[in-house]
Amino acid sequence: TYEDIGGLEEQMQEVRETVEMPLDRPEMFEKVGIDPPSGVLLYGPPGTGKTMLAKAVANETNASFIKMAGSELVQKFIGEGARLVRDLFKLAAEREPVVIFIDEIDAVASKRTDSKTSGDAEVQRTMMQLLSEMDGFDDRGDIRIIAATNRFDMLDEAILRPGRFDRLIEVPEPGPEGRERILEIHTADMNVADGVDLGVVARDLDGYSGADIASLATEAGMFAIRDGRTEVTQADFEQARDKLQDADTEDEQVINYQY
Repeated sequence: TYEDIGGLEEQMQEVRETVEMPLDRPEMFEKVGIDPPSGVLLYGPPGTGKTMLAKAVANETNASFIKMAGSELVQKFIGEGARLVRDLFKLAAEREPVVIFIDEIDAVASKRTDSKTSGDAEVQRTMMQLLSEMDGFDDRGDIRIIAATNRFDMLDEAILRPGRFDRLIEVPEPGPEGRERILEIHTADMNVADGVDLGVVARDLDGYSGADIASLATEAGMFAIRDGRTEVTQADFEQARDKLQDADTEDEQVINYQY
């Protein structure tokens, strides 16, 4: 639900306006005299909550929800990817109202190149079909589209223009208040000791994504289990933070060594 997501209030509001409101209150758009936004693209670093936002929309709306990964639309045989896209929108038209969620859309909507390989040409054919379905001659009806990517720089300009994705929403790494809220969400079911100050823990997590904070909460619990305790203390959170920071440093060293 939306209560399970912390630090993304502004992004949630925009997604709800784009996806939920046209389905629940179409008369508002008719009275104002505008067409509702057709689609929303969520972009930002990995682990910041893009897919969670889509899950919350799926849970909160009464519409059918269809999830696809961009890589699923990339097929081996010529024409198969384009056929899958047609089938996807045909299924959506039969199930209206529908929310279609395409995760990792950069797999099928990357910038067009002059490459002559059959693989690249097939991916481009699939993207052409997707562009056509998103903004073709036919009225799309009650079909809203959400897409997510962490490689915004790779996307083709044609898919970013208004009419296909009217809302481009950045989902950044959380700020101090967002980090504390995310930590509260992930420790809600944990047996946390009375003296633990989550605000202090969150303040030292600069640069952490929501997924990193979830991992930190799990690691803190593991330190308590290792000591045979059932309560998680402030020291456990600090040890978990040190462990994750050490792991990040090792990753950077490995990357530098390889290159």
